[in-house]
Amino acid sequence: MTGTGEQLALIGAGPMGLAAAKLLSENGVAFQGFELHSGVGGLWDIDGPLSTMYESAHLISSKRMTEFADFPMRDEAAEYPSHREMKRYFEAFAEAFDLKRHYRFGARVLSCVTLGGPGDGWRVTWQDAQGEHAQDFSGVLIANGTLSTPNLPEFKGEFSGELIHSSQYRTASQFDGKRVLVIGAGNSGCDIAVDAIHHGLSCDLSMRRGYYFVPKYIFGKPADTMGGAIKLPMALKRIVDGTILKWFIGDPQKYGFPKPDYKLYESHPVVNSLVLYHAGHGDLTVRPDIDRFDGHRVHFKDGTSADYDMILAATGYRLDYPFIDNALLNWQGDAPHLYLNCMHPERDDLFVLGMVEASGLGWQGRHEQAEMVVRYIKGLRQGTPAAKTLQDTKAQGFTRATGGMNYIELPRMAYYVDKATYRKAVNDWIGKLAGDQP
Repeated sequence: MTGTGEQLALIGAGPMGLAAAKLLSENGVAFQGFELHSGVGGLWDIDGPLSTMYESAHLISSKRMTEFADFPMRDEAAEYPSHREMKRYFEAFAEAFDLKRHYRFGARVLSCVTLGGPGDGWRVTWQDAQGEHAQDFSGVLIANGTLSTPNLPEFKGEFSGELIHSSQYRTASQFDGKRVLVIGAGNSGCDIAVDAIHHGLSCDLSMRRGYYFVPKYIFGKPADTMGGAIKLPMALKRIVDGTILKWFIGDPQKYGFPKPDYKLYESHPVVNSLVLYHAGHGDLTVRPDIDRFDGHRVHFKDGTSADYDMILAATGYRLDYPFIDNALLNWQGDAPHLYLNCMHPERDDLFVLGMVEASGLGWQGRHEQAEMVVRYIKGLRQGTPAAKTLQDTKAQGFTRATGGMNYIELPRMAYYVDKATYRKAVNDWIGKLAGDQP
């Protein structure tokens, strides 16, 4: 990295950006942070301009399986903390490691443009209350998150009522007195449907495919803390875990939920048993995929129809890095194709942090990703053998760290990895890189 000094640009002060800022600071790598909001926390700050939080949102993983290893959540925090508790956690994290001083807050990054070929540096342009600014950096680390640009499908026909994406949902009072249809039964869709049940006149849930449902507690303990002591082959793990799910969940199909057309763990499960409870009590009607809209009436693909006042599309988000050319990110299909989901095969001055999902990965798994990247940057500057080996490895071609799992073909699964496979690969590199550095 030459031509523009040694300072990097880090975009984002959410959990991934904060982890990177901490590690850059600890390793003596100069950087300038940029954050659109006035404070840290990313989407976990419901008041942030791009936050997708809603008042009833909580973690779907338990705090001990989610927290940074070197910064445990306070004992007083709930086992499944709310978004407000998570905001406090990230604020405390930033305070403990003195990270805010590295950031320009209220700064919207407009563009990241190369100054030449790989290693020649980048010009970053941003806008704040004082106007537009530009500065050259030796490299760019993108950590602005994956859940900020709504994915809103096109539907046939016109709907005469209120149609919103889940990103526009904040409080359950939005459902008061309305016949509600929620489209999409992922974790957010099921959470929001439970809110609508309590506040709307009625609530239906439209599902394109079936899901595996996981309770938050098993035998009185958070479900994600159970097992793990013995690593089972996936075929056997599916049998064991599937049996446990039947004990605690039963058969969702008897409530009208479609049967999944894929195997357990080939997509992210829904960590919510309340939606099953309400379906079993007749508070929720499960509907198939939508055929078309006609005024207030919605026609479904099974030939049935019903009238609604409000439709909420919990149809997820799409990866979006609007300030940089997709071609520079080695974009292939629905996501950038990067070594271990973060490293460009040819460039050593551009990294995407946090573009990784895995069941149970937690913030620690993402912290490890950032540590690998920071140690790699430091190793390149010091000319260490491990950094050169990693540079050669990522340039030779690679596949995603799926551990042999056949994840379903969906945009949201395009950057999904197997937790054990991914963390082993990342930690192996951390060990090699750390061993070469003084």
